Amino acid sequence: MSKSIILVTGASSGFGLMTAKALAEAGHTVYASMRETTGRNAPQVAAVAAWAAEQKADMRTVELDVQSDASADAGIGHIIADVGRLDVIVHNAGHMVFGPAEAFTPEQLIQQYDVNVLGAQRVNRAALPHLRRQHKGLLVWVGSSSTRGGTPPFLAPYFAAKAAMDALAVSYSTELALWGIETTIMVPGAFTKGTNHFAHSGKPSDAARVAEYEAGPYAGIADKALKGLAGLEPADADPAEVARAIVRVVDAPFGKRPFRVHVDPSQDGAEIVNGVADRMRREMYRNIDLESLLHPAIIA
Repeated sequence: MSKSIILVTGASSGFGLMTAKALAEAGHTVYASMRETTGRNAPQVAAVAAWAAEQKADMRTVELDVQSDASADAGIGHIIADVGRLDVIVHNAGHMVFGPAEAFTPEQLIQQYDVNVLGAQRVNRAALPHLRRQHKGLLVWVGSSSTRGGTPPFLAPYFAAKAAMDALAVSYSTELALWGIETTIMVPGAFTKGTNHFAHSGKPSDAARVAEYEAGPYAGIADKALKGLAGLEPADADPAEVARAIVRVVDAPFGKRPFRVHVDPSQDGAEIVNGVADRMRREMYRNIDLESLLHPAIIA
């Protein structure tokens, strides 16, 4: 296995931190990006440094706020100056919100898209010129089973942003293929334990409309939705399997990496994605004589 230089965005906790550690343990040089490395996340920077020294792993931190063009440019620039190249980007940075869709202001939806969609775009614009010059690379997009699977209520802004990110990833995959840059979309299920995803979720700012839902026919539904999500996964569901799956993708030979990987014991949405959606995509590209741009796993 050759050692890759890897950026993992949103790596201060959760899937991002698990993935960064797993990749570093596998022998890669990993940059765990996060905001406020000299402020709020300074203790996390120190913890990463201590862990790397203890494990004798090459895991480093880098300041990168995906909501800032300048920060994305500076973060990628730091990596290139530090080691001279970048091979893999793991688009993990994201934020969840929970509540009735109507109670979120348009500005809140914009913020969801800014983190979950535009954040990846900023990183891509900063990093892809380097990957294209190398004519080799890998983008791993951490998506969600919600994009084509079950959609429980009160997660609409998050689901919409994740669906947009998924669509962006699919389009990027064909626009980058001839540059030698591969794409894998990682699709985690609703892991409600083991990360801060649900615990740190945002809330609607329109409290009056939330109250109307709580006092009306949807009284108690929010709690039932959360319990229902938790009930989808077995008690022993391990979110670290997402990190291990990403390691397997990164370590796979060039040209053999899967296009979409579901990491969800309940397989929410897997049959739909691997069946109808990819079949339709395959036929569409055949019709416009661009089938060669499709990932081999979809052509088959």
